[in-house]
Amino acid sequence: MKILFICTHNRCRSILAEAICNHISNGRIEAKSAGSQPAGVVHPLSLKFLAEAGIATQGLSSQSWDEYEAWTPEVVITVCDSAAGEQCPLWLSQAIKVHWGLPDPSRIEGSEEQIKRAFQQTMQTLQARIECLLASNFEQQNEEQIRALFENIGNR
Repeated sequence: MKILFICTHNRCRSILAEAICNHISNGRIEAKSAGSQPAGVVHPLSLKFLAEAGIATQGLSSQSWDEYEAWTPEVVITVCDSAAGEQCPLWLSQAIKVHWGLPDPSRIEGSEEQIKRAFQQTMQTLQARIECLLASNFEQQNEEQIRALFENIGNR
């Protein structure tokens, strides 16, 4: 299954989701991430905390969803509220679209420990959701069942 994680600036949450999903899915899922208005650079703390968790960061980049027009994901997951309200490009119209809203850990102001906890919480939430998906038999489900599965997981 191909999943495209979208966040407006594609610098933190969608990057974390892509990396975690590819790390734990053992090839069952091919994840990418993109944004409608990419920042052009991955947030340095995203890379730091992924590396600390033993998750590969090479190849991660902040890029436009236009980069994936030919890739054709089956599922598009928005992970920020602003992206959830955006009009997706026409070429994404065939994909199942769901929202897995998460607070932006890169916007937390506080001590280093508070910021680290915010990133870790976001990463733990994403990992739990992806593990739930991997525990299902999504490969044997129809489109309606897959949509319901992803929506249910996003509400956890």
